[in-house]
Amino acid sequence: MEKLTSRFLSYVKVETTSDESSVSVPSTESQLKFARMLADELTGIGMSEVSLDEKGYVMATLPNNTEKKVPVIGFIAHMDTSPDMSGKRVNPQIFENYEGEDLVLNKDKGIVLSPDDFPELQENLGKTIITTDGTTLLGADNKAGIAEIITAMEFFLQNPDIPHGEIKVGFTPDEEIGRGADHFNVEKFGADFAYTVDGGPVGELEYENFNAASAKVHIQGRNVHPGSAKNKMINSLLIAQELNNMLPVNERPEYTEDYEGFFHLMRIDGTVEETEMIYIIRDHFKDKFEKKKNIIMKIAEFLNVKYADAVTLDIKDSYYNMKEQIEPVMEIVDLAREAMEKLEIEVLIKPVRGGTDGSKLSYMGLPCPNIFTGGYNFHGKYEYVTVEGMKLATRTIMEIIILAAKRPLA
Repeated sequence: MEKLTSRFLSYVKVETTSDESSVSVPSTESQLKFARMLADELTGIGMSEVSLDEKGYVMATLPNNTEKKVPVIGFIAHMDTSPDMSGKRVNPQIFENYEGEDLVLNKDKGIVLSPDDFPELQENLGKTIITTDGTTLLGADNKAGIAEIITAMEFFLQNPDIPHGEIKVGFTPDEEIGRGADHFNVEKFGADFAYTVDGGPVGELEYENFNAASAKVHIQGRNVHPGSAKNKMINSLLIAQELNNMLPVNERPEYTEDYEGFFHLMRIDGTVEETEMIYIIRDHFKDKFEKKKNIIMKIAEFLNVKYADAVTLDIKDSYYNMKEQIEPVMEIVDLAREAMEKLEIEVLIKPVRGGTDGSKLSYMGLPCPNIFTGGYNFHGKYEYVTVEGMKLATRTIMEIIILAAKRPLA
């Protein structure tokens, strides 16, 4: 366990931001450099069958050391960090024995992590908290997961007397831009089932996620001098504003929780002449998901009648709720739940309000629930993780492996 924190701190200092505009795989060269680093580390601790392909996927095997026929279990985490905020020059800060006070992340910029804004801080009294310096994200999503998986593997390699089945490890690029499982070789990986270690606070166990789509909107206006614009100008910015205002206000991320879906305007760039908008559309329930897509399509149709085909809409599905694939094999969720309960962790089974590599992998034939990392507030400057939470995530991985080795393969 002593290496866990230092391992995590070394990882977050490596910039691995993914890039949605890139067509390469991985989308950024920095991810490939990090993948090489991880492959070397896995080899160095004694893992077998370590591989790194040209697309940046890292895989490795912890060989079986028991004669029992037990399931082959995989543990998966992603290497990239979100493009929502800079992941360059991450400067983590460590606050030991947290006592409930405001944590000053950046004195010069007046950036404070406060329990007034983030009440869950009060759940972490007495713990060691790792934060950003207020200028970048931290990268606990998902470098905490990587550190936890490798630390668990190292434990078994150093303790060969503890029986375990064959364990597979996989690290993926570009999860944050929805491509993490696109080139994942499930057959090569060779696991019967797997867990993504990509959740948040301690105890999270998730086997449901959003159905997801992206919507790209192009609005073609007509720009003329405002002094002679009457009956001539078509202001694409105002059409964009009109489109957004026609979407249900209460179905935005800031007004939703639990199983409530949303429309999220991610980006808008434009001038009078031309405007581009990017939305993500999310819902856990397939019928509501389809309804949301239909709403934005109907709005585009209405505006095209009003403004002479000014709006072009392109909707693409990204991934689907893995619940449909997990429910027939709920014993893998029960295994993780039992592991957490043995560690006296309160199990929080809840839907993922997002996606994981596991959602696509589950539809590719690898059932893949998600377990916690111990992190909070991912993708921004207020992101943090507790050392204690990372340790419990590592121990949960270990306990899943130990419990599985005591059971015959179904």
